[in-house]
Amino acid sequence: MLLCATCLFGLEKQLGEEIDALGLKRVETIDGRVIFEGEEKDIARANINLRVAERVFILLGRFHAESFSELFDGTYSIPWHEWIGKLDEFPVTGHSIKSKLTSIPDCQSIIKKAVVERLKLKYHISYFAETGPEYKIRFSIMKDKVSLLLDTSGMGLHKRGYRLEANAAPLKETLAASLCALARVRPYHTVYDPMCGSGTILTEGAMMVKNIAPGVFRQNFAFEKWKDFDADLFDRIYNDDSQERECDYKFYGYDLNLRAVEAARANAKNAGVGDLVVIQQRDIRDFEQPEQPAIMITNPPYGERLKPEDLYEVYRTLGNRLKHAFKGGEAHVISYKEDLFREIGMRPSLKTPLYNGALDCELRKYVIFDGTMKDFRAEGGEVKTEGELRKMGEKRRFKRDRGEFNDRPRQIERDDDYDPAYELLKRRHKEFVRNQDALERRRRREAEGEEGDRERQPRKFEKRGGDKPFNKGGKAFDRAKKPFDRKDGKKPFARKFGQK
Repeated sequence: MLLCATCLFGLEKQLGEEIDALGLKRVETIDGRVIFEGEEKDIARANINLRVAERVFILLGRFHAESFSELFDGTYSIPWHEWIGKLDEFPVTGHSIKSKLTSIPDCQSIIKKAVVERLKLKYHISYFAETGPEYKIRFSIMKDKVSLLLDTSGMGLHKRGYRLEANAAPLKETLAASLCALARVRPYHTVYDPMCGSGTILTEGAMMVKNIAPGVFRQNFAFEKWKDFDADLFDRIYNDDSQERECDYKFYGYDLNLRAVEAARANAKNAGVGDLVVIQQRDIRDFEQPEQPAIMITNPPYGERLKPEDLYEVYRTLGNRLKHAFKGGEAHVISYKEDLFREIGMRPSLKTPLYNGALDCELRKYVIFDGTMKDFRAEGGEVKTEGELRKMGEKRRFKRDRGEFNDRPRQIERDDDYDPAYELLKRRHKEFVRNQDALERRRRREAEGEEGDRERQPRKFEKRGGDKPFNKGGKAFDRAKKPFDRKDGKKPFARKFGQK
């Protein structure tokens, strides 16, 4: 059986390493997804243990299709009866990118019809009530290559279940776990987040060092409701905590908002890491030098609820505190505007392109040290690891599609069933820009037209024949009489068409 785990674009390496850690064999890695081999038990293992995965699918088939007939035939060839029963519900969703089949509703309809026809052949029925368990079919068409998948997760895996409270703009749990993985958080690290919000980064980092499976707090997965799934097998996997470990190192979080502080404390407690995570109400200007070298991972505000001048002050203060109160440490900051990063006033040693929801962002790493770079390296200091140097080479493939970071605008559209493929977001943004340009041109033409009218003096139309509408020669126009009737009883152009 082939399984497919999806992730945010740019996190394929971290997802692949997690799959390797489960002892599963990777088959293929492409943008936003990793395909691997697995058995029935591995469906549960992947859903419960993968931290950066957005969803886990069963890959049922792949084929080439440039027409609806090819799409129908390829879908029909799959033995759907091995998964879907005569009473089961099977909705179809998906996307198409850089393909000849561009109409999503039509693709949904064709795939649904092909599945129905194949099931009719097996069950000898003409009507499907769809009152049973849900088997959600997902299609992905990329450059005319069709992948048909079965969703085993249900809700996105970022919905862990422990976060009962959140601030106005919470960070997705999967992205928070990715930040911790990219920062290489280890059990011997002390981690700080001076603008922690609801504490998602700290909670995910603490769960990582204690090796608590992120999926154990979820109420359900889609595969649990499937009729043939082994419930006893799932219970054994779900209740297996043999890999968890104890840890004495602390995670410190600060926030000026008291409500956010209380939410962060509650979330850490719900996740079973309340003993490791310390949350306090404190202004970032009061951040003090840690007693020992530490790691900072933070997601500062992006300006959705702050005035520009206040937002810039936040980043200037962050840079000031890093320079004077975080010497010997390593900071990882995620944001989506170049001018905000510029306010930090430090040169990053590494830039990693990421998505925060629908925002095109970067995670930047800062190594803080005293003296010159030459002296720092002479003393054994390391600004970039060998792995990070390789990553900088890989980053070129992002630049081909993403453009310069300073010019990357906010992606304003967002689908709840988020797909990590960058091309989809890029296409949506182009459509938005095109519509905005057309609207601006129309407004400009209207403005120019008004100015021209004022210069020319508008033409005055005099009323003739009193106040009766549609007057001609002072006589009211008779609406009952057809305008093309003539005295000779013939209609205009009658001779041309041979009419009498």
